Amino acid sequence: MHKMQVAGAEVLVEQIIDRLENTIDATVFCLDDVGEIGYRLRDKGVPVIVLGRRPGMDLSVAKKLADEVKRRDIQVLHAHQYTPFFYSAIARIRYGVKAKVIFTEHGRHYPDVVSWKRRLANRTLLQRYADITTACCDFSTKALQTIEGFPKAFTLNNGVDVSDLVPRGDESDQSRLRERLGLDQDRPYAACIARFHEVKDHATLIRAWAKVHQQLPEAHLLLVGDGEERENIENLIAELSTSSNSQLAASISLLGIRNDVPELLRAIDVFTLTSVSEAASLTLLEAMASECPSVVTDVGGNAEHLRHGVDGYLAPRGDDEALAGCLVKLLSDPDRARQFGRSSRARVLDAFDLNDAIGQYLHHFQTLAATHN
Repeated sequence: MHKMQVAGAEVLVEQIIDRLENTIDATVFCLDDVGEIGYRLRDKGVPVIVLGRRPGMDLSVAKKLADEVKRRDIQVLHAHQYTPFFYSAIARIRYGVKAKVIFTEHGRHYPDVVSWKRRLANRTLLQRYADITTACCDFSTKALQTIEGFPKAFTLNNGVDVSDLVPRGDESDQSRLRERLGLDQDRPYAACIARFHEVKDHATLIRAWAKVHQQLPEAHLLLVGDGEERENIENLIAELSTSSNSQLAASISLLGIRNDVPELLRAIDVFTLTSVSEAASLTLLEAMASECPSVVTDVGGNAEHLRHGVDGYLAPRGDDEALAGCLVKLLSDPDRARQFGRSSRARVLDAFDLNDAIGQYLHHFQTLAATHN
């Protein structure tokens, strides 16, 4: 991994380790730092080793990785994202590591530009050292095949734990939940649960919410997360809270990082995500499993998960006008929101169960370990 921060791929890694604790002996290697989830894993007794990558191409990382893999007799390296794969491949090529490698791609940059040198290196050499190459959605798989030079890549869908993400229940259940969370009973709520990073494009959401607020002044937006964009988000809210929209700031709450996300998803009316780039958003799948209708940007794998007009709405990237229109539709139509929410959960149960995803990863671990020498 790069760093075991609170984000989708990192959460998946923790879930794999937790679910397979009696089957695999896991060690986590981080290129850059431990991260919140890394410290949590250390508390559980899982080794989390920071390789201390320096700026630029740091081949000493591959040497450190190789030494640890050999010392620990690791059979399979599961590299999440391209840079961890690159150093895993170099550890095999240059330092004689025998461990098999799974390369999993989770997301893509926007714009998706890859240098010709990287493409050439992948096609002519590096892709041979990925014994299995997977991506978490068809969008990322296609990019690996056509842009990166991994022709054998295939899709292994992410999943969420549906046992932890229960349906909404009836009105009395909702009332008790909102009271416990400190939410108003009759106020429509939308929530964005995402790290405060420029790729999540909170700016478009804030601009859209200014339009929503003019039509639905009683509606409230919850922003769950934190990160380097927090100050910019706060400044934009203040900037848009003009005399003609003076109550905008009061209609938006920045809640920070929360440990009660499943409860929030059951209590709110609409989940929204405005990323400029996305692969398979675990938070979107969690919202869908919680019977929460969603309004998300039509990027990456979002359209593979959410069916427009069935589970929620897709809006063009960066289009605050379209996004606002979709939010108003759902926030002002509880019957449609409930219908979308029920179909969302059915969609997750059918295609995105965490048990299925982890079962497939375990199969690949065992298959590769059997060929380790």
